[in-house]
Amino acid sequence: MNDPFRPLKNAFGRFATGVTLAGCQRPDGSPLMITVNSFTSVSLNPALVLWCLENKASSYDAFMASPSYSISVLAAGQQALSERFASHAPTPLGKNEYEVWETGSPVMKNALAAFDCRIVDRHKAGDHVILIAEVVKFSSRSGAPLIYFASRYAEGPEAE
Repeated sequence: MNDPFRPLKNAFGRFATGVTLAGCQRPDGSPLMITVNSFTSVSLNPALVLWCLENKASSYDAFMASPSYSISVLAAGQQALSERFASHAPTPLGKNEYEVWETGSPVMKNALAAFDCRIVDRHKAGDHVILIAEVVKFSSRSGAPLIYFASRYAEGPEAE
């Protein structure tokens, strides 16, 4: 299959990013997670973050219906989690893998950092929607991050 966007994807891939899982609660109450590398901070006061969701993602309807989302920043050694939630039909979350904080969105245990967020705005942009949210609770720990660069995983340096 010839991908006409491959050259552009390769150029975008030259920007190293961290790897996160975005989570929300489906309308039926079950937890949902997907792998995301478009996460970024927006503002300190108020504390705002964003990430971008593809319009044709299988999780699109759930995230559009949810008033909140979580972000779990993956640590070095958590590549298997990233790959699991990047698939179209990941193994569902087990109750011992996540916690629920204030918004009801699932937060992965053992994340390098985690953010529980209430959505304040959505912006359609091309073939994605930008989900902007206010951080209502967060945590972080020391450790090395999982990094994604040029379609490959790597581990970043240890940080306190």
